[in-house]
Amino acid sequence: MRGADLVARALAGAGVKTVFTLSGNQIMSVFDALLDTDIRLVHTRHEAAAGFMAEGHARLSGGVGVALVTAGAGLGNAITPLITAAASQTPLLLLSGDSPVALDGRGAFQEMPQIAMTEALTKWSVRITDPEQVEPTLAEAFERARAGQPGPVHVALPDDVLKARVAPHAPFAPPTVAAPAPDTAQMLAALDAAEQPLILLGPGVAGPAAAGNLPLVRMQSPRGRKDPALGRFGALWAEADLVVVLGKPVDFSLGFGAEELWPRARWITVHGDPAEAARARRALGGRLVAGIEDDPAAHAAALAGVAAGTGDWLDRLTRALSARAEVASEGLTSATLCRAVAGHVASLPSPVVIADGGEFGQWAQALVPAPRRIINGVSGVIGAGICYAIGAKLADPQADVVLLMGDGTAGFHFTEFETAAREGIGFTAIIGNDRRWNAEHALQLRDYGAERTHGCTLSDARYDRAAEALGATGLSVDTVKDVAAALARARTATGPVCLDVRIDGLLAPEP
Repeated sequence: MRGADLVARALAGAGVKTVFTLSGNQIMSVFDALLDTDIRLVHTRHEAAAGFMAEGHARLSGGVGVALVTAGAGLGNAITPLITAAASQTPLLLLSGDSPVALDGRGAFQEMPQIAMTEALTKWSVRITDPEQVEPTLAEAFERARAGQPGPVHVALPDDVLKARVAPHAPFAPPTVAAPAPDTAQMLAALDAAEQPLILLGPGVAGPAAAGNLPLVRMQSPRGRKDPALGRFGALWAEADLVVVLGKPVDFSLGFGAEELWPRARWITVHGDPAEAARARRALGGRLVAGIEDDPAAHAAALAGVAAGTGDWLDRLTRALSARAEVASEGLTSATLCRAVAGHVASLPSPVVIADGGEFGQWAQALVPAPRRIINGVSGVIGAGICYAIGAKLADPQADVVLLMGDGTAGFHFTEFETAAREGIGFTAIIGNDRRWNAEHALQLRDYGAERTHGCTLSDARYDRAAEALGATGLSVDTVKDVAAALARARTATGPVCLDVRIDGLLAPEP
């Protein structure tokens, strides 16, 4: 039995069904070991794509996503998904190959300070130096990824540790520790006393099963009060008399909790990350009624069946959240395309909507609702949409996965259409093709004027044809009336579908 076999056994024992990867010298022993399990390897075209796919899989499945990359540039390429997973509070396990422990300090191939590179971006980053540490370390990694405020962890696997022989032994069995029930009395009493409360969930915190009578808002966007998916929610900030934060950082997206934005509010915060709890205390000062360091998900679960706020306040919040910008646009624009897609999504039995990108991504978030969705998230990183679609479809093969992204965003990981086609993973990708980086173009217009816009134009590239060359079904759309027919055809296709939709790009909708 090798160290690599212990890695495979630990992954299987943790219930992992899929590992997203890109091969490389130091991890081929793990590839070999996984042959003796039922774990599926999805071999990608870029290490960042492997990380994003694992993140998308975790977001939809509720489990820990697993990515496996090689050392050197392999790990370097996988850094960005750690940024997005941390901001989106997604449990992600990144496994990386590493140079041999026996050659430390001698300039081995791809020797580099991996832990120093990743520890600032992860909840935990560790290098295994003894094969006997493999199973207990991986068990701890899974637990750390899920516990408190979920997020990414990184485990480095040196080549000689993976190849080392160990005596056969029983699998490691982590001790079972029952989590104590959270003390929610203060939070529940404050909600009962408040007249106009708000409950803000972090992106990684699921709300209670029955939340219809709660003033509950999940905040997933870096745009905060200007998130078009939240309508006119920001207009109610000044009226809230209590804000209960469950896992949501008190950061820029909440205006740092500034009193001029929240003049009436008292605050209760629940964070599983001590650093976030400390940040909230600094930002809120004497307005913080209680800063609780505990599992936000457990406190959210305790809200089941609770009524908070008056009926009028809940009605106003519901209306504010559902408000959408009314844009009178003709022809095929960001708005008319997204409205057409929304009608299609409403007809699907099990839709999952993924919205990725700048200005077009904001239209998608605002106008295409779905019971399950993935957006590029608080980090502001774009380009992962195709990868999220692949991860989501593998997490729920029965889901109807619909991806909306701009033409700039599409270019980051376009070759993953080949991965999806090769692996038989079906989804519909809609590219809102306005032939420019519209978000940056909008910044130039606002800050410098129309006469100084430059450098943000893209070409008349045919993304449908490029997707076809990679094994997907490609469709081109130029008029509003053709959108519905193209989406209907996409539903009957096998494998991934790419709709290249030529639009007039609009600036993002204002709440």
